[in-house]
Parts: sequence; structure tokens; C-alpha cells
Amino acid sequence: MRAASVSDFRELARRRLPRIFFEYIDGGSYAEETLRRNVADLEAIALRQRVMRDMTELDMGVEVFGQKLSMPVGLAPVGMSGMYAARGEVQAARAAQAAGIPFCLSTVGVCSLEEVTQGAQAPWFQLYMLKDRGFMRELLGRAKDLGSPVLVFTVDLPVPGARYRDVRSGFTGGTALQAALTQAWDGVTHPSWTWDLFTRGKPHTLGTVASAVQGSRRVTDFLSWISRNFDRSVTWKDLDWVRETWDGPIVVKGVLDAEDARDAVKAGAQGLVVSNHGGRQLDGVRSSISALPRIVDAVGDDLEVLMDGGVRSGLDVLKALSLGAKAVLLGRAWAYALGAGGEAQVTRMLNIIRSELAVAMILTGCRSARAAGRELLDGIDVPSVANRARS
Repeated sequence: MRAASVSDFRELARRRLPRIFFEYIDGGSYAEETLRRNVADLEAIALRQRVMRDMTELDMGVEVFGQKLSMPVGLAPVGMSGMYAARGEVQAARAAQAAGIPFCLSTVGVCSLEEVTQGAQAPWFQLYMLKDRGFMRELLGRAKDLGSPVLVFTVDLPVPGARYRDVRSGFTGGTALQAALTQAWDGVTHPSWTWDLFTRGKPHTLGTVASAVQGSRRVTDFLSWISRNFDRSVTWKDLDWVRETWDGPIVVKGVLDAEDARDAVKAGAQGLVVSNHGGRQLDGVRSSISALPRIVDAVGDDLEVLMDGGVRSGLDVLKALSLGAKAVLLGRAWAYALGAGGEAQVTRMLNIIRSELAVAMILTGCRSARAAGRELLDGIDVPSVANRARS
């Protein structure tokens, strides 16, 4: 199948990847209500079609945190993406660089900061607040020395959400023997993935944190270490501690509430990402797109606001811009594409998003992505979108 949409990349990834890794990408927490809302609420928003307007000139470029992007899209941090394709973070970073957009490396990526920077441009770096502050300081110093331009500080994961699919697939919750048998069976039944990952993709560790997890060889060992080291005591004052080592832009990721957004301004952040962690943390909360307008109205020009969650097309990108986001971060979209076939498929996915965004802009009369506003929407009261989408 030749992929024509993000849903096609999802299907290709489902066919190619072992079940444990596909379910890890695809799943959410608990009953996955928020996961569904992220997509459904975007679908419920109607664009306002306009015709007979000269659309010869079209400008999709934006600037965020001092960085010029060819289109208002970046690749969000996705954990363990080096298990979807050999050295997957490097492949995705190369695709992003070629497309003129940023790539954000997850703390729990298979490839290290050093490897990604050597293989492509210095990535944005995503950081969790960990109990081991000495190691955190080391991570921040490494990112700074390597030239990472933006720190994305994820704040909605003081404890991992309950993800039922990971238990059912055997990824978590079983014995070491059960995990080994599951992985062996997955390897036998997915030969192309096995060849790729075990001939070109080793080592299968979490490269950025490898020095802190001595004697571990399996990805699950590193994830267990990360889980034990999430810090529930984190508060807005901890941004002062981060600032002692990091002097670049700090973007707070995981904000859904307008009051939290105002607190981010007071704490000295330069930006935030309206996000519910892709529906992977607290289930039953609102979608990112329905939270976006209130947060944009709350912070005004004090912060640069990005959004992730449920974005599956260029039309979704324009809807987010219309509601005040300066750019969106793609998560599952690029993970599906990477799992479907590596860098080439990520490049193809980004080209599709770019083409869809161009069509949406032309048919709404939007000549510049920077100028997109609520006039592009067809009279929808956005805060009530979530209610109507489920009625």
C-alpha cells in the first residue's frame, strides 16, 4: 500500500511492527477517552471555505523561539522511537532537517543527544523532572554544549498513566520470562523489523540516560529506572533550578488549564505546549484543541503557544493555527511513518502534511500561516466543540 494519509501510515506500521511496539505507539491510558477526543474534536471543527481570491502567493513559514520554520509543524518527542526503525531518532531528525522543521528528542529516546546531533541538526531537547538532580544538571549541560536551541520541559508526567494496552500486549506487567517469550515470538513473526533492528539498530538502550542506568541492557530496564525516578514534588519554582543551567528558551509541555498557563508566564517560561500527552496520562480530560483557545486568550502575547494531540492532517494544522497556536507538534503521525519504513516514510508524511496545509490555506483564503485566525473557522463556538462532538 502506498500511504496517502496518516491513517495509512498507521496501518503500515501496524503490519510491520511487533505488537508490543505498535500498541505502545497507538494506545492511550485507561479507556482511551481522551485519545479519541483529541481526534474527534479536531474533526468537529469546520473550516470556512472562501473562493475567488487571488492565492498565487502562499507563505507557510513561521518563526518560533527565534527559529524559522518552513511550515508551522515540528516533530514532538516520542519515546523509544529507535525501536520502530534502526536508529529511529536519527532518521526522523534527518527528515525534519530536510523539511526545514525542528525535531525534539525525548529523554527516553534510543539514540543519545550526541548521536542525533552528529547525524542531523542539534535537536530540541525534551526533559522530565527527575529525582536525581545531579544527572538532570548533566543532561542540561550536554544539551546546551551540543547546541540544542530549545528545552521542552514536560510537566504532565509526575507518574506514568495506566496504559491497559501495554499490559495486554505483554510490554509491561509480566515476568521476565513472559517478556522474553513475547519478544522472541514478535521477532519471528516480523522478520523485516527484526532484520532492521538487530542488524543496524543496536544498541537497544535509552542512549541519553544510559550512563545513569548501569548494568542494564533491555529497553524495559531503562523505562523502569525512568518510572522510579519521576519526581512528584515538582513545582513551578523548579523552573528557577532549571534556569541555573539552561539559558535558552524553556517551553512547558503538558498544559491544559488556563490558570496553569498563567503560572507558566509567572515562572518565566518562554512558551508552552497545550497537550494532554496524546491521551496517555490522565484519561477523561478535555482534548488539546478544545483547551487551546482559552489558554491563548489567557496568556496573550506573553508566551508562544504550540499544541499537540490528535493532529492527523494539514487541515488539522490550520485549525490549530486558527485558534491561536503558532505551530503544532506531530507525535503519532511521525511515529507511525517511522514504523512504516524509516526516514523515507517520515519525509513522505511531512510532504503530505505540507500539501494538505497548502490546499486548506488556498481554499480558506489564508495567504500566510502567520496571519491565520478565527475568521477561518465556520462560526464554531470552540469551547463547546467537545460537547457537540460527543452529543
